[in-house]
Amino acid sequence: MSRDENSSGIPLKPVYERIEGPPHDLGAPGDFPFARGVRKDMYRGRLWTMRQYAGFGSAAESNARYRYLLAHGTTGLSVAFDLPTQLGYDSDAPQARGEVGKVGVAIDSVADMEALLDGIPLDGVTISMTINAPASIILAMLLAVARRRGIPFEKLGGTVQNDVLKEYVARGTYIYPPAHSMRLVTDVLGYCAQNVPGWNAISVSGYHIREAGSPALEEIAFTLANGKAYLQAARDAGLDLDEIAPRISFFWNAHNDLFEEVAKFRAARYLWAHITRDDFGCKDPRSHMLRFHTQTGGSTLTAQEPENNVVRVALQALAAVLGGTQSLHTNGKDEALALPTEESAKVALRTQQIIAYESGVPNVVDPLAGSYYIESLTNELIQRAQALIREVDELGGSVAAIESGWMQGRIADSAYRAQLAIEKGEQIVVGVNKFAESTGQTMIPLQRQDPGIERAQAERLQQLRESRNAETVEKALGAVRQAAQGTENVMPAFITAVDEGATLGEICNVLRDVFGVYRAKEVIA
Repeated sequence: MSRDENSSGIPLKPVYERIEGPPHDLGAPGDFPFARGVRKDMYRGRLWTMRQYAGFGSAAESNARYRYLLAHGTTGLSVAFDLPTQLGYDSDAPQARGEVGKVGVAIDSVADMEALLDGIPLDGVTISMTINAPASIILAMLLAVARRRGIPFEKLGGTVQNDVLKEYVARGTYIYPPAHSMRLVTDVLGYCAQNVPGWNAISVSGYHIREAGSPALEEIAFTLANGKAYLQAARDAGLDLDEIAPRISFFWNAHNDLFEEVAKFRAARYLWAHITRDDFGCKDPRSHMLRFHTQTGGSTLTAQEPENNVVRVALQALAAVLGGTQSLHTNGKDEALALPTEESAKVALRTQQIIAYESGVPNVVDPLAGSYYIESLTNELIQRAQALIREVDELGGSVAAIESGWMQGRIADSAYRAQLAIEKGEQIVVGVNKFAESTGQTMIPLQRQDPGIERAQAERLQQLRESRNAETVEKALGAVRQAAQGTENVMPAFITAVDEGATLGEICNVLRDVFGVYRAKEVIA
């Protein structure tokens, strides 16, 4: 990226003396199309949720980290799951060997979910769960825990990511073919609309699209195209979109180009408002509001000179707040090397708190509005994203664009160009390809995982299988199979199955048998 254009390829002028590009009516804060914010008072009325992403090892260890974060001022929890859980395998499965508890918490059963949420007031703290292919089953476990505690589902608040399309595009933790995965997504949407009205039943994620190498422009366009696919799937399933759309949230990345990121958030709100109203006929103003969580850019963090990451995260968090996020996670300085230590997690949280309480930024709604540069970037991103979304539409929508490999290929091309720019020194990364220390990597304390976690988790699973009623579990799994083979909503069968002691892997194996598994096409950049 040169000084003459930004990451999205938008040409930049040395100075902006007027607003460039086609004019767009951005409205007032709190009014359609919500480009300037989804509430009239924004942070003057309520700050964003400070939701630190955490999870590692066993459920008990992760619970201790959640309590630590809550004690230090976190206002919402965000659960990271380990790779076997994300792929629908129990911790004692051969496919899970060596990965249990490594990049998140291992959750095999409702007993694990109870331990994970021990002492956490489910009716007082919102919980976000980053899980996709088995999202419906993980949500069923949380609902089973709530029911055991006597907490009405109506009092629950939180988010389940449940965005499987971006797994095929950018991340890879898919299980079933797209059509069957979409069925599971819409079953969660329909079930939550009727039974868990305060829950965001899907968080459409641009974060991982950006992490895979896309610029801001593709992050907007491909994410909103995926959002359109979910709305269409909900409509095809006979769901009322004005019951579904208000509980769809989004998840964006924040990178280092402060002004491009702020403009990205404003443009995305404008575009979603018009998509929901003009393309899908939604009438409820809440359906038009793009509410979103932001995470600072993991791929921007460096193993070299990790202290520099504190500055990067602060800039990215500031961009998210200036852009009007509803929820924010700030990465730890050590996350290019390992999961964050308690100390680095606390510094990341303090970064949000300093912006909230010391910077003065939250005192004004949309504080960069009227800037020639910001408004010009917003206009340009709107226009270019609209054109890219039309390309996806012409291919038959996101599912067709993914199944053909087109979207993955586009992202791979962008990732290649970005990496080439770094290697050529055209894109400067401080401490890596410029101003680099000759002494090598800075050594800092790192979070280390207990190697006994996997064995202990397998032992708990064995104890569960020995103590449960095998006949009742088999009957519950049979009901899961019947629901999957038919057209009824699978969520009630999932809740019953996990409550009876069925494991995540057992339920996913039933679905593998019914739905099959997806094998990705090769994509050559």
